[in-house]
Amino acid sequence: QVQLVESGGGSVQPGGSLRLSCAASGTILDIYTMGWYRQAPGKSRELVADITSGGLTTYADSVKGRFTISRVNAKNTVYLQMNSLQPEDTAVYYCNADGVAGTYRRFGSWGQGTQVTVSS
Repeated sequence: QVQLVESGGGSVQPGGSLRLSCAASGTILDIYTMGWYRQAPGKSRELVADITSGGLTTYADSVKGRFTISRVNAKNTVYLQMNSLQPEDTAVYYCNADGVAGTYRRFGSWGQGTQVTVSS
């Protein structure tokens, strides 16, 4: 079983920055894609950004130029640097990983979520 543990959420004023981290643990053979999603109250969960093992990235239009996703493959860890945060970025942020576990079975795992609140 692959588990994801997130850290780095919190409260910040508009224009501030936060950095989220997510580490995957378990018997992992390969992680194809790691990503961050978010869900605001009353809204559906949406993709914020993701990154492949080769470093290809995808960003939601709303965060382009403000957020940067990165990963360290050797540590099975993904990061999300969030700059110029705005109140509309307030949400629970979830880490996601898609890959192959030690049993040679495909897995897709979610973290428990971390709250990000942007408010003055």
